[in-house]
Amino acid sequence: MPDSPAVAPQFTSASHRDETAELGMWVFIATEVLLFGGLLLAYFVYRHAYPQGFVTGSRHTEIVIGTANTAILLTSSFLVAWAVEIFSAETRRLTAGLLTGAICLGLAFILLKGIEYHREYDEHLVPGIDFRFTGSLANGVQLFFIFYFIATAIHALHMIIGIGLLAVLALLCRAAPSTRRRAALHSVALYWHFVDIVWIFLFALIYLPGRSAS
Repeated sequence: MPDSPAVAPQFTSASHRDETAELGMWVFIATEVLLFGGLLLAYFVYRHAYPQGFVTGSRHTEIVIGTANTAILLTSSFLVAWAVEIFSAETRRLTAGLLTGAICLGLAFILLKGIEYHREYDEHLVPGIDFRFTGSLANGVQLFFIFYFIATAIHALHMIIGIGLLAVLALLCRAAPSTRRRAALHSVALYWHFVDIVWIFLFALIYLPGRSAS
């Protein structure tokens, strides 16, 4: 279906509309950087205050699941980038297929994170619900897991939102690709890549400290 020649009066052209939409996504990502930046600042402040407690807490995380989820998200980012690159009327089915693959990987990430949360609950590592850790490092370990659950839960929420956006675009692209949907796909891809980059930082801060000495 061809693009409609009409655009909203605040835009001078379709390209102006698309550029504005992309700029809006960059502004949104900037606000998200402030959110996650605040969490990372809190992490470094308390890690400096309780270094051994944070290292000990990190050793109680599920490194295998964390590593698998990192690989899953990197692969999903590749699929989304590929979908943006090949988007056209002739490749709409492949584009939708790539987005569907990224959605499945996103769902696999959420499933593994749920399994990880369940294991940590069984090990009594959930602050405020069932936290049991004895020894002089208990306070530091508890602070580590407070950060862990807040940061990963916020990230998982962003993942769920991204999965929903990809699902909508997969349906729209398969039905009738257009330059407007290309712009929407590009904006959502920026969001998805940002969420993946945040996870790389979280993985390094949560799962890796103290592992080489364990």
